[in-house]
Amino acid sequence: MIVFLLVLIVVLALLGAVHWYVWRRLVRDVTRRGSLPRRLGTVAVVVLPVLSFAALGSARAGAPFRLQQLVAWPGYLWLALLLYLTLALVVGEAVRPVLRAWLARRDAAGAAASTPPVPAPAPAREPVPAATQPADPTGPTGPTGPVEADVPSGPAAEPGSVPTEVSRRLFVSRVVGGAAAAAAVGTVGYGTYGVLRGPRIKRVTVPLAKVPRAAHGYRIAVVSDIHLGPVLGRAHTQRIVDAINSTQPDLIAVVGDLVDGTVENLGPAAEPLARLRARHGSFFVTGNHEYFSGADAWVDHVRELGLRPLRNERVEIAAGFDLAGVDDIAGESEGQGPDFGRALGDRDRARAAVLLAHQPVVVHDAVRHGVDLQLSGHTHGGQLWPGNYLAELANPTVAGLERYGDTQLYVSRGAGAWGPPVRVGAPSDITLVQLASKQA
Repeated sequence: MIVFLLVLIVVLALLGAVHWYVWRRLVRDVTRRGSLPRRLGTVAVVVLPVLSFAALGSARAGAPFRLQQLVAWPGYLWLALLLYLTLALVVGEAVRPVLRAWLARRDAAGAAASTPPVPAPAPAREPVPAATQPADPTGPTGPTGPVEADVPSGPAAEPGSVPTEVSRRLFVSRVVGGAAAAAAVGTVGYGTYGVLRGPRIKRVTVPLAKVPRAAHGYRIAVVSDIHLGPVLGRAHTQRIVDAINSTQPDLIAVVGDLVDGTVENLGPAAEPLARLRARHGSFFVTGNHEYFSGADAWVDHVRELGLRPLRNERVEIAAGFDLAGVDDIAGESEGQGPDFGRALGDRDRARAAVLLAHQPVVVHDAVRHGVDLQLSGHTHGGQLWPGNYLAELANPTVAGLERYGDTQLYVSRGAGAWGPPVRVGAPSDITLVQLASKQA
C-alpha cells in the first residue's frame, strides 16, 4: 500500500508539472493578463484533467454507463493531446531562442535602414578682419553678434517603430505555441480517424515444419484488443466482423481484451460477433481486461454468441494441427491463470501446435511445451508513439513475427485502442496468418 501511494504521488506530481508547463506556454505566454482567452485557457487546463481522471475511474467506481460515455471522449482525447502538446512544446524550446535572435537582427537592420544619415558639420568660417567689418550700430553686445553655423539634426524616431523585446517574446510564443497546438491536434485527429475507420487486414505467411501438406495455405484470422467500451461500441464490432469475414478464413482467433466493461453494459455492442463465419469456427481466450470486467460472465456470453472459449484446453483441427488456448496471466489473482500442462500436456508432439495466449510474455512457457506458433496481442504495438519503446521493456515482441527457439511468436497490434481512441505509429490490424507446410 505504501509503495502504491508513493507511485501515485509521483504520478500526480508529474501530471501537475506537465499541465503547468502546457498552461504556461499555451496560455500565460500568449495572452494578456486578465483577458478572456487567458481565463478560458486556465479553466480548460483545470477541467480537462479532471475529465481524464473521471474517464479512467468511472467504470471501476460503478458510474452509470451513460456517464462513462460522456466523460470518456473529452477525458481520453485530452490524454493523447497532452502527450503530443508536451512533445511539440519541448521541441519548440530549441526554436524559441533562434527565432528571437533572428527577429532581433532583422529589427535592428530595419531600424538602421530607416534612419537617414546625419550630415557632417559645416566647416568653420574664417573670422573677418576687424578693419573690413561693417560697423555694428548696436555694439558688440547687440542682437546681431557673431554668426554661428547650424548643425542639422536627424528626424526623431517614431515611438514603437522598432519592436521591443517584450513584443518579440510575445510574437515568438504565439508562433511556437500555435505550431505546437496545430501539430498536436493534427496528430491526434489523424490517429483518431485511424481507429474509427477500423483495422486494416495484414497478411503473414508462417512456415511450420510439422504442418501437413493438407494444411498448407490454412488461414487463421487473428484479432486482438478490440476493447469495446464507452468509446468503441457496436459499430466498431461490426466493422471488425465485416473485415474478418471478407478474408474468408478457415479459423478465427480472438486473443483477448475484447471488452472494457460489463456484459450488462456492453453485451449489445458485442452482438455482431455472432455473425463471424469460418470453416472451422471461432475461438476465444481471455485477456487481462476481461478480468477487470467479469471474465466468467464474458466467457459465457461469447459462448452464447457462437465463439468457443479455450480455457487451458486444446482441440484437434481437422486440417492436421492442434489449437490450444490458455487463460491470461491476470487471472492468477482469481485462480484462473494459464495452465500449460492442461492445455498442452499429454499430446502428440509430432503434430504442430498453435497456441492462443493474450500476452507475449508467456512465449518461454510455450517453448518449453513444444508450441510451434503462438498468437498474441496485448501490446497494441505501443499504440501512441513513443509508447512502443516502453512496450519493448515489458514484452519480448511488440509487434510482428519473431522466433524463440523452435517456437514462432506472432503479436498483433490489435483492432481497437485502450484509453484514448487514438493510434500514432501503430496502426490497428486484423492479421490473416497463412500456414505454410514445408512438405508442400
